[in-house]
Amino acid sequence: MALPARALPRTLAPKTLRPHALRLRQWQSRQIASAATATQPEYNEPDSYVPQQPSPESRQDSIRNAKPFSDFLTDTFNRQHDYLRISLTERCNLRCLYCMPEEGVPLSPNREILTTAEIHYLSALFVSQGVSKIRLTGGEPTVRKDIIPLMQQIGSLRSAGLKDLALTTNGIALHRKLDPLVDAGLTAINISLDTLDPFQFQLLTRRAGFPAVMKSIARVQEMNAAGANLKLKINCVVMRGLNDAQILPFVALTRDQDVEVRFIEYMPFGGNKWHRDKMMSYADTLGAIRAAHPDIAPLRGARSDTAKTWQVPGFKGRVGFITSMTHNFCGSCNRLRITSDGNLKVCLHGEAEVSLRDLLREERGGEPMDEEAFEAIRQIELEKRKAGEGLRFDGEEGWMSKERRLLEVIGAAVKRKKERHAGIGELEKMKNRPMILIDELANSQKPHTYSLSQPRRPPTFPRGPYSSIPTHMLGSSALNSLGQTRLHSSSKKPNPNPVLSHVKPTGEAHMVDVGAKQHTRRTAIALAHVPLNSTAYTQILSNSNKKGDVLATARIAGLMAAKRTPDLIPLCHPLALTSADVAVYLVPPGTRSAVWPGADGQLVAIQARVECVGPTGVEMEALTAVQGAALTVVDMCKAVDKGLRICEARVVYKAGGRSGVLVDEGWRDEVGRERFGEDGELREGDGEVLVRGRREGD
Repeated sequence: MALPARALPRTLAPKTLRPHALRLRQWQSRQIASAATATQPEYNEPDSYVPQQPSPESRQDSIRNAKPFSDFLTDTFNRQHDYLRISLTERCNLRCLYCMPEEGVPLSPNREILTTAEIHYLSALFVSQGVSKIRLTGGEPTVRKDIIPLMQQIGSLRSAGLKDLALTTNGIALHRKLDPLVDAGLTAINISLDTLDPFQFQLLTRRAGFPAVMKSIARVQEMNAAGANLKLKINCVVMRGLNDAQILPFVALTRDQDVEVRFIEYMPFGGNKWHRDKMMSYADTLGAIRAAHPDIAPLRGARSDTAKTWQVPGFKGRVGFITSMTHNFCGSCNRLRITSDGNLKVCLHGEAEVSLRDLLREERGGEPMDEEAFEAIRQIELEKRKAGEGLRFDGEEGWMSKERRLLEVIGAAVKRKKERHAGIGELEKMKNRPMILIDELANSQKPHTYSLSQPRRPPTFPRGPYSSIPTHMLGSSALNSLGQTRLHSSSKKPNPNPVLSHVKPTGEAHMVDVGAKQHTRRTAIALAHVPLNSTAYTQILSNSNKKGDVLATARIAGLMAAKRTPDLIPLCHPLALTSADVAVYLVPPGTRSAVWPGADGQLVAIQARVECVGPTGVEMEALTAVQGAALTVVDMCKAVDKGLRICEARVVYKAGGRSGVLVDEGWRDEVGRERFGEDGELREGDGEVLVRGRREGD
């Protein structure tokens, strides 16, 4: 039976579900060997595509009739993203100083890393939307065991429109795998090398391996001499006082070798102890080269090139400069990144991410998708089509529901991309992943940012994003999300029909099963306050209460309460808290704050911040902490103040997990909005985060 489905790009594993291309194919039945043999539909592979040289007339017609670039990959500043970087792993066989923190990085469990089938699927999806260049990165991509078959599968997308397949590597193992990688379709190689001194190499990388890197470079040049036509670039991160003496030796490397050496400005990432004094700017590096080669001249490059390219007259090779810190190239940025754990990152220096992995694995309860799993979903889609339930829109061929939903998420993320990233002053303060985790990024999922105090208020956007997104092509879920506060990750959208998770359909209470949930860092901050009469206030201020130090005792009580929460709250999970901080302090009379509505100071303010790494949040622990501290204040002061009451106990901040970042707007205004990142998450290392209020006349 012929079904009007868009074709699925060919793969080495024919069972793997593939995103649709633009040609129609016919599905036929065949026999599939399995535990129980059954008749399954398959598709006929088309003949190999042989491009034809068009006549002048047909070339004009093709330009006139060409479809516009995918709107899903076009942002609100009309930047078309046709370059995708995919991280294959978090692992690396070096420990470079600027890249990996000295203490290392926690590695994600294997089940959280994208599988070969998932990477291939996403690659084909992006290629079907206009991506023409894919770069595989890490960590170190060559340490991934399936790098060769994975490269073969992605290389098969050339017939679907992929033009360039590149690899960024440290070169340690490249020479052993280069030949099959080139056979698979590899067209360009960037080798990270920060020094030509073997001894300094070991200091910078904390590992041996310089001869292996040079062997890989030599092997690339041998293959190019034989006609491989591989584009070779050497990336060098320049750090003042560390390897800046290597600038001229690298330039000398281009004298007789057709290679581009690119000097990269040292950038701040989590754990690399970045400092301005270490950064060697583009101007400084170029000045050092000009001192030895005053005739060096710039070359004209493509608009979307990240590097400013120069060449010494008479030299075979070229010198490039990547100037992310001093001269950004945001205006022509055409890059998107997928991390090894499946997060889409639209800006290298941005904090926002959105999970594609979670959507891919939705039907399997979060379990990794292999070829058999994709095949099972494909069969379900085919059955829907046979039953007349194929998904259609805009008069086009039917789209498989998975692809449509992924494109909705991708399109919305791209539309949120800013015009430019932050400058140096902001970048050095921003919370970002370590460099080793940037192109595959670690486990930090930046979820939805909601407002606790104003959950229904639509966000304010400076430039009206989504103005060009084709709303007729989006499902209702995506349309609804456009009016919500900023989406930053894999978090689920609010359920329009919420239910009580702790109550069974029969009405019985039960503890929610969190065994399958991801262990992430969870943070919660709660507040409460206890208004005092003048006698109680004076006793606490002078520490003359007969029962002792009220503030210190209440603080200890709050800490104890946080740890005993599961003993007090029947359905609360026991959690191993990693941090609990309770602040109990006096607020003078005449002090006002939005977080103490109706109060005019003369109160005890309580704030608890609780953290853990676990499968569920710590809001209950934070609330129990402030209540425990507040009850202690009441107990110690009730003899002199009969009207004591606990007021406004509530959570004002929550981060971690799928439900996302929630911030009370009034509290955020009081402690300072500059303390929060773009995703709403509280920045680390900003010191005390307490509400002090304002006195009349301030």
